[in-house]
Amino acid sequence: MIELRNISKTFESADGAVEALRDVSLTIRDGDIYGVIGMSGAGKSTLVRCINLLERPSSGTVLIDGRDIAALRETELRKVRRKISMVFQGFNLLSQRTCLDNICFPLALAGVKKRDALVRARELLSLVGLSDKADAYPAQLSGGQKQRIAIARALATDPKVLLCDEATSALDPKTTQDILSLLKQLHETLHLTVILITHQMSVVEQICTRVAILDGGAVVEEGTVESVFSAPKSAAARRLVFADGYAHVSSPTDGRRCIRIVFRGTGTATAPLIARMAIEQGVLANILAASIKTISGREYGSMIVEVEDADALARALRYLKQNPDIAAEEVNGHDEPVL
Repeated sequence: MIELRNISKTFESADGAVEALRDVSLTIRDGDIYGVIGMSGAGKSTLVRCINLLERPSSGTVLIDGRDIAALRETELRKVRRKISMVFQGFNLLSQRTCLDNICFPLALAGVKKRDALVRARELLSLVGLSDKADAYPAQLSGGQKQRIAIARALATDPKVLLCDEATSALDPKTTQDILSLLKQLHETLHLTVILITHQMSVVEQICTRVAILDGGAVVEEGTVESVFSAPKSAAARRLVFADGYAHVSSPTDGRRCIRIVFRGTGTATAPLIARMAIEQGVLANILAASIKTISGREYGSMIVEVEDADALARALRYLKQNPDIAAEEVNGHDEPVL
């Protein structure tokens, strides 16, 4: 288990101190696929580098299986780091070495005999589906193939934890799907704990079990993917979850009001809700934006609708809130709740 307790990190720059992380506390259980998501500059990459002390926190504690790893001697810390591997957005392969040699590299550093390292590297090439690329060089590979080799290299020392820092950000959508499928397969077969750092909601939706929303260096929301995505509470989470064009919804005019409706993983996402509301309550609603997502095999949906006035708003909210699987609230033209 990984525990981050009150982690803060400050960098000194020519313009003064920059607070990259502010009092971050997280618990990542063994076997989780844990997503950390936020916009650029939120502190995600700094956070993931603090987990294995590639960046040492300015304050706070990193515990791995109950041990404060900052208190370890350098030799002990190296042993811990061998069990926490990283995969990067830029692949970081050695261009002058073959794929096989790239995978052998961390094994050589760990003192593994060359013959044993070659056997292990070929096993990993097979595991990531690239047995035929043993003698190829990185320049001869596609982006997805480079990332598969990088993943194989990260697995060489038989880690318990795989840190993925924007590992799919440089890939096209189809290749991203392939890499996510591979990570999920490896998680299941090797019993890995996977920590995904990303700004892509689709990545978290597809394979993560829990998620933390990072904004301005602080965790503003944390929980299961289903709970955070079905009812985001923070402004940062709403921006990420409801990003499908909602920020461009025009502010209502002439007394008209907007409602955001969220469907919490039930059949209500595909039910004729707006038509029924018109028939049963006489409330006519104009749908401005809508989307449906599948998370952990369940359908979640959200939409923004516009009604004609305050009276229609009150009747619509009363009607919608009768269903416990629906959340509804008035929002303004920037998709923020009206308090």
